[in-house]
Amino acid sequence: MSDAIKHECGLAFIRLKKPLKYYNKKYGTSLYGLLKLQLLMQKQRNRGQDGAGVVSIKLNMTPGKVFINRQRTNKQDNLKKIFDNIYKNYKGLSKKKINDTKWLKENIPFAGEVLLGHLRYGTHGSNSMKNVHPVIRRSNWKTRTLVLAGNFNLTNVDDLFNELISYGQHPFRKSDTITVLEKIGHFLDREVQKEFDGLKKKGIDDNIEITKTISDNLDIQTVLTKASRSFDGGYVIGGLIGNGDAFIMRDPNGIRPAFYYEDEEIVVAASERPAIQTAFDIKIDKIKELERGHALIVKTNGKTAEVPFIKQEENKSCSFERIYFSRGTDRNIYLERKELGFTMAKMVMKRIDYDLDNTVFSFIPNTANVAFNGLIKGLRVELNKEKKKKILELGSKVTEDKLDEILAKNVRIDILVVKDAKLRTFILQDNSRDELVSHVYDVTYGIINDNIDTIVLIDDSIVRGTTLRDSIISILSRLNPKKIIILSSAPQIRYPDCYGIDMSRMNEFIAFRALVELLKETNQEYKLEETYQKCLQQEQLPSEKIVNEVKKLYENFEYDAISKKIAELVTPKGIDAEVDVIYQTVENLHKAIPNHTGDWYFTGNYPTAGGNRVVNNAFINYMKGKDERSY
Repeated sequence: MSDAIKHECGLAFIRLKKPLKYYNKKYGTSLYGLLKLQLLMQKQRNRGQDGAGVVSIKLNMTPGKVFINRQRTNKQDNLKKIFDNIYKNYKGLSKKKINDTKWLKENIPFAGEVLLGHLRYGTHGSNSMKNVHPVIRRSNWKTRTLVLAGNFNLTNVDDLFNELISYGQHPFRKSDTITVLEKIGHFLDREVQKEFDGLKKKGIDDNIEITKTISDNLDIQTVLTKASRSFDGGYVIGGLIGNGDAFIMRDPNGIRPAFYYEDEEIVVAASERPAIQTAFDIKIDKIKELERGHALIVKTNGKTAEVPFIKQEENKSCSFERIYFSRGTDRNIYLERKELGFTMAKMVMKRIDYDLDNTVFSFIPNTANVAFNGLIKGLRVELNKEKKKKILELGSKVTEDKLDEILAKNVRIDILVVKDAKLRTFILQDNSRDELVSHVYDVTYGIINDNIDTIVLIDDSIVRGTTLRDSIISILSRLNPKKIIILSSAPQIRYPDCYGIDMSRMNEFIAFRALVELLKETNQEYKLEETYQKCLQQEQLPSEKIVNEVKKLYENFEYDAISKKIAELVTPKGIDAEVDVIYQTVENLHKAIPNHTGDWYFTGNYPTAGGNRVVNNAFINYMKGKDERSY
């Protein structure tokens, strides 16, 4: 993606089902769990570079011994720093001690059986340590101690915050992370208290026995059901309880991804399936996708269950995960991205008038290369159709020379754009900085025929268009092409996302800016004010009654008209070559990615009621000139 945007976080969970001694004997290391967690997180490092954290819980520790350890950082190279700090505890230990798992567990941090790791991409707010997961709600009672880490955004934090106040709480900070922690913690406390009171009524006076019984019987499913009733958003949340119980919960629409695997030795969960495959050398069919609206619960005794905790809604798993965010090493994602490129071949052939002789195809490195391969495959299919047609037209007049001439036609493929090393520009004046920024990408000279060839360049998606305008198109024009066509394997991004991606301001979207320009040019600018008033009228309505008013503005123009205006907006001044932009269609998106239908950023069809409130708030902020978060 040429326009960098921040997005979903990453989660990694491991539960060792055997004593540490077992792994030391079988795998030759007492650090088996930590090493596997590190690998899981490393293979998902694309999901978060603003911060990272790890928590370990030791099972069945005696009172007075530390049973929970946490390490977090918001520094660069966060994974290296975290695990370097963890492994420092083991350096210098004798071979005897490093193999004495009982001693390690009692004396060395992170020698635990329950592990939770998190990689953070900060969608909003500062990158301070207080925002880095996992977060802990501490208590002297293990069953009331709660650890949370998640990949989530909730649209109704204000409502949830007010709920906490109505319980009599005094939350120290308003954020979705703290609100979720306290909401689950509140119902965890109630469940523990209910168990305690029930056991007392049965005449059990031994509090130590009561504590053990509560730990054995703690109903995590009920806690999650009560806590999540009013959650509105996309989420995968991992939780650990001090007694060793653990859970991974997924939102009812399945917006955020979650996968898990279990055998007689371990339970493991992660945001991306290939991470599990790589870390444990497991075939794809052994890994399960966590059902939407379900929680994977692992009890302190090692027993697991995938259970519903909330009513399951329509599948709206995020298609952007498939287009860009998740790593393409997942077989299905790889094939879907190829199909996204393949479906654009017919559109491209028509746009270049089937002139493959004078067209060069390339991509913006490097995440678009899979879609590019699909595009080339599709172009070759279309080319073969043309070859077949011309051969059949020759009939009895076919000759070897004419056949060779037809068969020699091919798709011209070259690497034209290369991303250069990151340039340090902070000490320069604006004009000098802009000059350097325009050189973030470099081009391959001597390939394009001056004023004859067309360049076709594919990208995963075009969000803001600033990199196209300020860098890519400018440097491509130095090759003196006749025309530059930019393809986006994703449809036009028209609406804010509020479930994990850092896209919440209307003016950030090149598609929205194109819409506004078209309204002005066609003397329909008054419709912006009309829409603004309609949004204001809905501000006090319950979320479920709010309508997305911005959708109606887009209905004034054809899809291609928006694309054409985008092409004008991303064309720098002084460019001689004609610039064209072609976007993937929503119809083809769903053909390529049929099982992940979340498309609200393209269509405005939000999967939860809070989404419509977010888009209307974003539009209100735009009209007021407020550059702030819309939820």
